[in-house]
Amino acid sequence: MKKVERINLIMRYINNRAQFTISEIMREFNISRSTAIRDIREIEAMGMPLVAEVGRDGGYFVMNNSVLPTIRFTDNEIKALFIAFMATRNQQLPYLKSRHSLTEKLLALLSENLQEDLVVLNQILQFEGTNPHNPDLLDLSDLPHPMLEQLIQILLLDSYLLVTVKEGRGIRSYPIYLLHLYREKSVWHIEAFNMEEEQRQTIPVDQLLDVITYPVKKRESKKKILQRLNKQEEAFNLVLELGPKAIAQYKKYHPFKVSLSYTNPYQTTALLKMFVNINRGEELTEITNWLLFLGTDIKLREVPCAISNEIKERLGLYHA
Repeated sequence: MKKVERINLIMRYINNRAQFTISEIMREFNISRSTAIRDIREIEAMGMPLVAEVGRDGGYFVMNNSVLPTIRFTDNEIKALFIAFMATRNQQLPYLKSRHSLTEKLLALLSENLQEDLVVLNQILQFEGTNPHNPDLLDLSDLPHPMLEQLIQILLLDSYLLVTVKEGRGIRSYPIYLLHLYREKSVWHIEAFNMEEEQRQTIPVDQLLDVITYPVKKRESKKKILQRLNKQEEAFNLVLELGPKAIAQYKKYHPFKVSLSYTNPYQTTALLKMFVNINRGEELTEITNWLLFLGTDIKLREVPCAISNEIKERLGLYHA
C-alpha cells in the first residue's frame, strides 16, 4: 500500500473514533510501531487536532468542535464522487445548495486534465433523470420538498415528533415515533408509529405542513413502541406464494416494507407475508395495484376480502 493511500485510510479511521492508540493503528493497517508514529506525526502536521494521552499504548483523542483537514482524494476517487453526483440528478435529494457548492469547490481544486476527464465522463454516461440536452455537472436544480431538510435536522436530535399533515381537504396533527425516512417512486415517505392510533403508518413528506418535537412528558417509551410493532407484524393478513415470473416482477419494484422469503435454494419460489391496513384507502389501493403488477404467477394463501374480491374480478385468480 502506498504511503499516501495509507495515510488517507488512517485519517478516515481516526475520523470515526473519539480515541485510538498506536497499537490499534498497527493492528488495523499491519504496520510497525515506528511507521505508525511517523504517520500520526505527519497527520498532525497536516492540521488534524490530535491530543496525545500519557499511557503505555500511546493513546490519542481528537479534539471536539474542530474542523478536520481535507482528506486527500485519488483521481479515481474524484471520478467516483462525480459519477455518484451525476447518478443522483433529479432525485429531489436534501441539501441541494450544499451539494452544489461542494461540486464547485471540488472542480476548482482539480487539475485541467482531471476536469477534462470529468467532462468526457459527463458526455458518455447517461443515468435515469439526466437531461441529454443539458448534461451539466453543476446543473443540480432538482429541488427537494421544502420540509425534507427541516425534518432531517429534527430527526438528528429526536425521533418523537408532532406532525401536521394535510389529509384530503382537512388538516390534522398527531404524534409519531419515526422509524424510517425513505424515497419510493420519486416521493419521500415517513414510516412511523402513530402514537394516537397505536399502529404503523406511512406518511408522504409532500403532505407535511409542519413538524416539531413531541413533549417528553407525553411520550411512550421506545421499548413499548417496538413491542407493539412486533405484535402487529406477527398478525399477517396477506400471505402469497410467488413463482419465478412474479419474483422477477418483485425485483423490478416492491414497496419499501415488503420482503420475500425464498422457499427453494434456486430462488424460483418465495413466500411473502405482510400486514395491510384495510381501513386506510390509500394503502389498500397501493397494495392492490402492486399485486396486479406482480401478474398471475402468484397464489393467494391469505388475503383481506377487500383485496381478494377486486383481484378475482380483474384477473380471475383463485384463493387456494
